[in-house]
Amino acid sequence: MSESETTLLDGINSPADVKRLSLEQMRVLAEEIRVFLTQTVAKTGGHLAPSLGVVELTLALHKVYDLPKDKLIWDVGHQGYVHKILTGRRDRLHTIRQFEGLSGFLRIDESPYDLYGAGHASTSISAAMGFAKARDFRGGKSSVLALIGDGAMTGGLALEGLLNAADDGTDITVILNDNEMSIAENVGALATYLSKLRMEPLYQAGENTAKRMIAQMPVGSELMKKAAKAAKHTATHFATPAHKGLFFEEMGFTYIGPIDGHDLGNLINVFNHVKRLKGPVLVHVLTVKGKGVSYAEENSRTYHGLGKFSPDDGKTEAKTVGVSYTDSFVETLNDVAETDDKIIGITAAMPDGTGLNKFAKLHPERFFDVGIAEQHAVTFAAGLAAEGFKPVAAIYSTFLQRAYDIIIHDVALQHLPVKFFLDRAGLVGDDGGTHHGVFDLAYLRCVPNMVIMAPRDTEEMRRMTRFALDFEAGPVAVRYPRGGQDALAVPSPADEITLGRAEVLREGRDVALFGIGAGVKIVLDAADLLAELGISAAVVNARFCKPLDEETLVSAARRCGAVVTVEDGVARGGFGTAVLELLAERNVLVPTAVVGLPDHFVEHGTVPVLREMVGLTAAEVARRALALMPPRTPTNYSNGSAKTAAKIPAGVGS
Repeated sequence: MSESETTLLDGINSPADVKRLSLEQMRVLAEEIRVFLTQTVAKTGGHLAPSLGVVELTLALHKVYDLPKDKLIWDVGHQGYVHKILTGRRDRLHTIRQFEGLSGFLRIDESPYDLYGAGHASTSISAAMGFAKARDFRGGKSSVLALIGDGAMTGGLALEGLLNAADDGTDITVILNDNEMSIAENVGALATYLSKLRMEPLYQAGENTAKRMIAQMPVGSELMKKAAKAAKHTATHFATPAHKGLFFEEMGFTYIGPIDGHDLGNLINVFNHVKRLKGPVLVHVLTVKGKGVSYAEENSRTYHGLGKFSPDDGKTEAKTVGVSYTDSFVETLNDVAETDDKIIGITAAMPDGTGLNKFAKLHPERFFDVGIAEQHAVTFAAGLAAEGFKPVAAIYSTFLQRAYDIIIHDVALQHLPVKFFLDRAGLVGDDGGTHHGVFDLAYLRCVPNMVIMAPRDTEEMRRMTRFALDFEAGPVAVRYPRGGQDALAVPSPADEITLGRAEVLREGRDVALFGIGAGVKIVLDAADLLAELGISAAVVNARFCKPLDEETLVSAARRCGAVVTVEDGVARGGFGTAVLELLAERNVLVPTAVVGLPDHFVEHGTVPVLREMVGLTAAEVARRALALMPPRTPTNYSNGSAKTAAKIPAGVGS
C-alpha cells in the first residue's frame, strides 16, 4: 500500500466511525491498525505487544458500546494505544510518551474517552464499581465495563473489587484479557487456574456452540433470560467439566468464556448480548500478546515495552549505558548469596526490571516472584526476616507505594531487617507521573526504625548492597535510578559504608552543597560552575537520608554560612527537609535552599528534558547558591568570566 493511498484508518476519528463499518471492513481495519501501530511505536518506543494483542477486542467494544456514555475503565493502560487511535488521537500517536505529547497510559485529562487514569495495575474493577454505583444513584442505564489483564488480576485490589461487585450484585461487566503474560510470565494459583481453562480440550467446541446459540436467538424481553442462561452456562460448561471453571460463578458472576479474542464476529455477537445481562458478568477473552507481528508474538516479553526499533525485523537500537545500578546490585547480591544461604530474593512481577532474574538462575529455590502483589511481597519478606532469613525485596520505587501500610505495620514496627531495593527511583522519563519514583525519600523518612540510602554511582551501589545485606538492626532501603553512572570525577574510596556516615568530596568556604544519590553528580557540576566564578563550594555526598551524618552536615553549614541540598525526589518532606530540621534543631541559622521536585506531578519526557523543566540541574543549583550570598556584580567575581556566568540562569544573586 502506497503512502498516498487512502485507508479505512484515515476515516476513523471517533467510535461513531467504527460503528458504520461492516464486519469485513473492521477486519481490514484491524490489520491497518497493526501496521500503523508497529510503524509508529518503532519511531517512538512504547508498549507494542500489549496493544497489538487487543486490536480486535478494542474494535468490538467500540462497535457495540456507546462510548463514553457507556463507561469503559482500563487497567494499567499498556493496552490502550488502539483505544487512543479510535478516539481521535491517531494523528498525535507519533507523540506518545514524548515530552508534551500523548501519555503512554490512560489519562482523565487527555480525552473525554479516558474516563479514569490507569498507570498501576489492578485498579479497574474497583473504579468501575464506583462508576456503576454512581450510575445507579442517578437512575441511569449505561453499561460499565472494566477491562483487566490476567496479570493485573493477580493483584489483591482486583480480587477485592471482584468480591465487592459480586456481593453487591450491581450491573457491571469485567472483561478479562487473558494473554498469559503481564510483563513477565504470570505466577500464582489464579494464573494456574486460568491456564487450565485455556487448555481444556472442549474449549473450542464450547465456544462454537455458544456462538451458534447466541447468534440464532431473537431479541425479546422474554428470551433475554434464556440468552443470559445460554451465555452463562453453555460457554462455561461446554468449555470445562463440572469440577473446573466455576471459580467466578461461585463468587457470584455470570461467567462467559473463554472466547477467542481475535474473532471479531464472535466478540461482537457476545458483547451485543452481554450488554443486556443483569448483575455482575465476567467475559474471559483469550488474546495473543504481540498478535500479527511475528517478532512481537515470539518475544512478547521484550516487546512489552521498549525503545525505538526497526518495524521490519524488530531489531532494537543498541544502547551503551555502561554498568547500570541494577547490574551492580544483582551482581553483588549474587556474589554474597554464594556463601550466604539465608538471602532470599523477592519481587512483584518485575524479575527482569529489578535484575532478580539473574539471581533466580543461580538460586531458583531462593527466588520468589509473587505477581502483582506488593503488599504480599513485603509481608512475606517480613515473615522470612522474623525467622532469621535475609529477604531482599526488589521493587520499583513507585510500586512500593502500594505496600506503605505493610512497611509500617509488618516491618518497621517490628524492627524486622527486610532489605528493600527500590529500582527506578527519581524521574524515570517516558512513563511519566504514574511511574516517577520521586516520593520514596519522603514517604520512608517519616517511618521509625527505617534506614534510607542512595548511591552516587554504581561502585557505591555495590558497597551499599553489601551494607544492606549485612544490616540486622532493622529495615533498610536503598533507592537508585534506572540506568547507570559508572564513576564520577571523584572516585569512590575503598572503605566500607558506615551507618549514617556521609562523604566529603570537596572542602569549601563560601557555600555547602549537600547531594544524595543522583543529586551528587549535580552538586559536583554546580561546584565547578561556582569555582569558575571564584566561589568556593564544599560538596558532601550525604549517602544516608536517614540517619543523617549530623556532625558532617552541621559542621559544613557553620563553616560556609549557606547550604543548598539537592535530591531527585520531591522537595517537600525529603532529604532537604531532613537537613532543614537538623539545622533548626542544632540552632544553625544559615540561608538554605532545597532543590528537588516541585509540588506537582511531573509529566513524561526524557530525563534530561524533565530535569531542565523542574530545575534539577547544575546551573540551577549554582543560581540558588549565589542567591543565598550577598548580591554581586560581574566585577566582584574573582576569576569569573562572562561565558561561565551565561551558563547560570538569570536572577542570580537576587
